[in-house]
Amino acid sequence: MESGPAIFTGTVFALFGAALLAWVAVRLRHRRPVALGVSPVASAALATIAGAGAVAVGVWCFASV
Repeated sequence: MESGPAIFTGTVFALFGAALLAWVAVRLRHRRPVALGVSPVASAALATIAGAGAVAVGVWCFASV
């Protein structure tokens, strides 16, 4: 019974993290800013860390099932 919420949460985190990483990659490839008014390196690094962290949480949720 506990695996249902873990699967849902893992899916949400994994999809969000993958989408964030893909979006950052596209923005960087087109030489566009990731966040306006912020250092390009800092915003890209922070968004990449957040995306990788979300994917890691999603994998952890799937591993706990």
